[in-house]
Amino acid sequence: MTLVSNRYAAIDIGSNAIRLLIMDVHEYRQKTYFKKVSLTRVPVRLGEDVFIKGKISKRNRKRMMHALKSFYHLMELHEITDYKACATSAMRDSKNGKEIVEEIQSETGINIEVIDGKREAEIIYSTHIEELIDPSKNYVYIDVGGGSTELTLFANGKQQMLQSFNIGTIRILHDLVAHEEWERMKIWLKENARDLSNLYAIGSGGNINRLYKMAGKSNWKNIKRSEIKGLFDMLSSYSYEERVTELNLNKDRADVIIPASTIFLNVLRWSKAKEVIVPKMGLSDGLVRLMHSKQKKVPN
Repeated sequence: MTLVSNRYAAIDIGSNAIRLLIMDVHEYRQKTYFKKVSLTRVPVRLGEDVFIKGKISKRNRKRMMHALKSFYHLMELHEITDYKACATSAMRDSKNGKEIVEEIQSETGINIEVIDGKREAEIIYSTHIEELIDPSKNYVYIDVGGGSTELTLFANGKQQMLQSFNIGTIRILHDLVAHEEWERMKIWLKENARDLSNLYAIGSGGNINRLYKMAGKSNWKNIKRSEIKGLFDMLSSYSYEERVTELNLNKDRADVIIPASTIFLNVLRWSKAKEVIVPKMGLSDGLVRLMHSKQKKVPN
C-alpha cells in the first residue's frame, strides 16, 4: 500500500505569542499518523497592547509583520500542502485588528481568520481529543490563553457544551478581569458540571505544559490539583527575576504562569475535578486536523 503524505502549516496568533506549527500527516494502511516537523514561537505580546490601550501598537504591528514574513518564507522552504492562520482574543478585540489583517494579506499573501471564542473551542475540539480519553469518564477541557479561557464539557465521550470567558493570563496580569466574569465562569461550571460524576480535566496551553514538566510528569500521567497548588505556591514565593534566573523560565512565561495556575485551580475547584490530563494539543493541532480532513475529502 502506498504511503500518502501531506505537510501542513498552522499559524496561531495569540495574545501572548505567535506560533507556526509545521506538521506531516501520513496515511498508511488505513491509519493516520501525525508527526511534528517544527514549532516556531515568537513572543509578540499583542494582548498587552490591546487589553490596556485598545489597539496594537506600532512596535508590535511591525514585529508581527516581521514574524509573519518569516513564517511565509519558512512555509515556502517546507513546501507545505496547505496552511491556516487564525487570530484569537487580542486581534478580535483590537480597534486596528481588521486594518492589520488586510495589511498582512497585502504584504505577505497570508490570509488570517479572526475567530471568536466559540470557534476557537471548536477548532481545539477538532483534535479529536475524545478518541484519546476514556468514554466512561466525564471531562472538562480547559484551554487557557492570554486573553480568554475556553471550557468544553464531555460526557460519555461526547461533547456536551462549550463556553468562552474573557479570563486570560495577560488580562489577569494587568488586573483587567472583571469580578463578574469570574462569577460567570463559576456559575457556568457549577450549573453544568454538577451532575457529571468522576470528572477529570484536560489542559492545553503553554502554561499547563510547563507546569506538567515542572511536576516531572510524562507519558500521559495525570497531574493532580494538589500538585498544581504546590507549584503555584512555590512559583509565588519567587520574584519575577528569580523565576527567570533560578527557575530558568522564559521571560514571557515567568510572569503569566502564575495567572494561568490561578485559572486552572479555580476551574478545578468549581468543577470538582481533581486531576488534569495534559495531551499537549491546542489550536494549531486542531487547524492541522481540519486541513487534513478537508484534503481527504478532495477527490484525486
